[in-house]
Amino acid sequence: MTSQMTFHPQPTAGTPGPWAFPAPQRLTLGNGITVLHCHRPGQQLVAVDLVVDAPLAAEPTGLDGVANILARALNEGTEHHTAEEFAAELERAGATLDAHADHPAIRVSLEVPASRLERGLTLLADALRAPALPEDEIERLVANRLDEITHELANPARRAAKALYATLFEAADRLSRPRSGTADTVRTIDRAAVDAFYRAHVRPGTTTAVVVGDLTGTDLPALLDSTLGTWTADAAEPSVHAPVTADDKGRVIIVDRPGSVQTQLLIGRIGPDRHDPTWAAQILGTYCLGGTLTSRLDRVLREEKGYTYGVRAFAQPLRSAADGSGRALLAISGSVDTASTAPALADTWTILRTLAAEGLTDAERDEAVQFLVGVAPLKYETAGSVAGTLADQVEQYLPDDYQAEVYRQLAELGTEAATEAVVAAFPPDRLVTVLVGDAAVIGDAVRDLGIGEVTVVAN
Repeated sequence: MTSQMTFHPQPTAGTPGPWAFPAPQRLTLGNGITVLHCHRPGQQLVAVDLVVDAPLAAEPTGLDGVANILARALNEGTEHHTAEEFAAELERAGATLDAHADHPAIRVSLEVPASRLERGLTLLADALRAPALPEDEIERLVANRLDEITHELANPARRAAKALYATLFEAADRLSRPRSGTADTVRTIDRAAVDAFYRAHVRPGTTTAVVVGDLTGTDLPALLDSTLGTWTADAAEPSVHAPVTADDKGRVIIVDRPGSVQTQLLIGRIGPDRHDPTWAAQILGTYCLGGTLTSRLDRVLREEKGYTYGVRAFAQPLRSAADGSGRALLAISGSVDTASTAPALADTWTILRTLAAEGLTDAERDEAVQFLVGVAPLKYETAGSVAGTLADQVEQYLPDDYQAEVYRQLAELGTEAATEAVVAAFPPDRLVTVLVGDAAVIGDAVRDLGIGEVTVVAN
């Protein structure tokens, strides 16, 4: 039988066009909201990210976690809708609304089809302008958070992070305490506390909105004025963020978990953040150190020694100020089997010292640049990823073209600059090491390494 199918030539890939991180435009609404907007043809799911100037440092004494409860409560009804009605309205609009609190601000994120953008923005405006904050929902959110804390304390990675922040930063600094509060502080949160924090800090004049998506045929200024522009409140001065300081004298904290078959490692200090001219070089060098399966840490600890399924090095901005000052957490994280704890630490310190003595190779630099720059067009394919990055720039007081400039620098940086940055970021004698594991088994061997005084704390 003769085939009736028609075969067409297989398509071939074309030459990729030039790419740059999208550049936003700015406008200001009558109520004071600053807007960054970016037209992305074809992105029919529009992303709206709001940066609300309600930092964790503004939480009243003894009420750590109230910002987080408020953020979660923004989804629990308004003066026009009960919690169930509000959820149904979002669903009818095909929209999702999420919010969370972090050290710089409360972030509120809306995703909605472009065809229903007006409805989505109206619901977002209602949630910000007149949240119901119902008492029964606040009690439920508090109870949920208390349950989460129990699970977090049982999670070795979360427990290690809690211990690292507590030892790096002074107790008076909000950075030293869990973002969403402790069991003792969360238990004291009620509707009155949440409402007071809302009225004191959630205002349009200190809020920035980022809108990204296909805005074809949309009169965005008019649409925003009729939705987010209806939110009014008393004027307020922007928050002033204190400088970030930390004690990164080399030492070891063991969080004791008797019988643990694994040890969670978290090794960190503070260093340059995105305002520092070495940030791009630091990204590049840190990726070579521990950003992928072929990085130095993984090559030795995972491939050669078999201590771990993976170890990663990273830099996480902490808190920036309007004057351009700020710091980042520089860290190495992973887990190893208990018996390999001391050998894995010894090899990690050897890798760091070798890096300082010999530097990175051109091949390592080229592979890192190829990934970091090459993956960017895929990373920012969605409107949500672009909006999130622009919102990050807003809360860190960075210029609108910042991300585009970082990618330009990454493509041009040499091996020597990347080496200098990563060596400065991870000095072997200035690292705080947190180990979550069986102290009776690992304690003596870790002390023998001589990487700092060892302190054992209860889980």
